[in-house]
Amino acid sequence: MLKVTPVGAFKDNYIWLIRDKAERYTAIVDPGDAAPVLRALEVEDLTPAAILITHHHADHVGGVSRLKENFPDLPVFGPAGESIPAIDHRLREGDEIEVPRLGSKFRVLDVPGHTAGHIAYYGDYGEGALFCGDTVFAGGCGRLFEGTPEQMHRSLSKLAALPGDTLVYCAHEYTLDNLAFALWVEPDNPDLKARQRQAKDLRAREVPTVPSRLAEELRTNPFFRFDEPTVVNAASQHAGRELAPGAAVFAEVRHWKDSEFD
Repeated sequence: MLKVTPVGAFKDNYIWLIRDKAERYTAIVDPGDAAPVLRALEVEDLTPAAILITHHHADHVGGVSRLKENFPDLPVFGPAGESIPAIDHRLREGDEIEVPRLGSKFRVLDVPGHTAGHIAYYGDYGEGALFCGDTVFAGGCGRLFEGTPEQMHRSLSKLAALPGDTLVYCAHEYTLDNLAFALWVEPDNPDLKARQRQAKDLRAREVPTVPSRLAEELRTNPFFRFDEPTVVNAASQHAGRELAPGAAVFAEVRHWKDSEFD
């Protein structure tokens, strides 16, 4: 088991530090801001081993150049399909990387939708860990800035096939808002009600609500539940017409949240 800890950035971003077993080295996931990362490295006496990037948005890559100035030999891994000049190792579906000094491997998954070339990193080191950027959030998913509903539906279907005990390390603390919307879609889902109570308690104590378990997402996240009868019925009622399970339901739920909730 490797230890993974969050570094808070901006208003609600999480930058993830993946540490080796001896907790001497760390991989940095999506460093949108260098300053809090540099503070964490100094306070915790960590040496960076690599940077892992999921997509090109500034709140995920904005700190890369400063980190490279401080650590010129630091390798940067990221999506082959996006224009990110700092990347040394361009990755796509099926690639496998071994992070220097961490002793762990990650499989790369193409998960377009939020952006056109978004990737995720899946590692299986004792229990699965998914670093998914803005593709999945706890109780939600990313907006479709560059991709299509069909692409995001395929991406989420791919992630849903991972083991249920996979820890999902998303990049934002959006959980309470996401669960509030999810209850619009499934107001009678008991797992969802319990999850909202737990999330409210965690945030009241200023504890992160992430990572979550994939199995929990499959029970409570409406963007994964596009084949569930309750979600199909809710989406169809919202659309005013009968929708087929799958991509059409996902598209309607995403439109619903974008147009009426956010």
